[in-house]
Amino acid sequence: MLTDLECRKAVCPEGKKQIRLSDAGSLYLQVGSNGSKRWFYKFTIQGKEKQMALGGYPDVGLTVARRLRDEARLLKNSGVNPIDQRQNEKLRAMNPTGETFKEVSLEWLARQVPLWSEVHAKRCTRQLERDLFPYIGARKINDLEPVEILAAVRKTEQRGALETAERGLQLVGQIFRYAVATARAPRDITADLKGALTPYRSKHFGAITDPSKFGDLLRSIRAYRGGLIVKTALQLAPILFQRPGELRSASWSEIDFDNALWTIPAARMKRTKEGKENGQDHLVPLPKQAIELLRPLHALTGHGRLVFPGERDHDRPISDNSVRSALIALGYTSELQTWHGFRATARTLLAEKLNYDPNIIEAQLAHAVRDANGRAYNRTTYLDQRRAMLQAWADYLEALTAGAKVISLHAA
Repeated sequence: MLTDLECRKAVCPEGKKQIRLSDAGSLYLQVGSNGSKRWFYKFTIQGKEKQMALGGYPDVGLTVARRLRDEARLLKNSGVNPIDQRQNEKLRAMNPTGETFKEVSLEWLARQVPLWSEVHAKRCTRQLERDLFPYIGARKINDLEPVEILAAVRKTEQRGALETAERGLQLVGQIFRYAVATARAPRDITADLKGALTPYRSKHFGAITDPSKFGDLLRSIRAYRGGLIVKTALQLAPILFQRPGELRSASWSEIDFDNALWTIPAARMKRTKEGKENGQDHLVPLPKQAIELLRPLHALTGHGRLVFPGERDHDRPISDNSVRSALIALGYTSELQTWHGFRATARTLLAEKLNYDPNIIEAQLAHAVRDANGRAYNRTTYLDQRRAMLQAWADYLEALTAGAKVISLHAA
């Protein structure tokens, strides 16, 4: 065994780069030709030899070096690589915000928000603050047990919000995976809760797909006696089948009457933040029936910015509830037909009755269309095809409204 005096007097012989002075328990002092002296602990784990640096002499004396060796040997004997353990401790020390569930969540959230849309960011933040932080926010994330997480999300479940409870559990899982990546939790314990919540069955938007019944709805819409603004939105919804928020927030600057085209800015589309900032605008061809509906409305609201301004505040669009209430007034509850459901109606009838290529339909719906290799097509590639499809669709709806029996002549 080494003595402190031997360590102090040790020098590397001339002509050698370094020498090793062995102590007990695989501890040794490496002495370099430049006068440096460093402690190392040599060990074997999983069949591989490792050397763990313990510090330089004399800052780390013989007694301290032996204690550090003993600590490392205990970890190694328990199956833990002491070098990895030390690295993890350094990584933990680099985490600036702490180790509670709330602190880790907010740190994770700060990294995600720049990549998300504003709506998604607000929803996740609100769910954390309302449904999770009050119950598990103050607990160290490494100390949390599956039963605690289950108890928290079940409070959401108990108020009947099954989908929200499921989203909450998914949110906790994402945060735990971040905690694992930043060495603050050993694993994602939400995996233990699979199947513990009441299964949520997503409800499809009410959508009529029977041509005859849809013709009845179109006739009811045409007979609607409400204001021109809501009636026009109600009439355009099935023709253009864009998302409710995109239609009701349309501005006149987006409408090109001469080229029969509605350009929805990327920032208004349902996309990620990156997609909103750098994605392409969505082009919606306007069939002649849509132009005929928009022109009289332009005479009424064209002096302002919005196509469908609200009644009380002309700087804000009509609410989503405006068209919903109009449908209900016509006898069509959400179980039968919703505003958003016009998209499903169009998707179904265009494919099954008019035999249009699903890729063209998906492009009109502003869904990413992908090829066999998973690459997204440029949505404007289908503009000419979509223009023809939208006109055929509007003509088809006009025939259904008139009560005609429509036979498609379009070939896929």
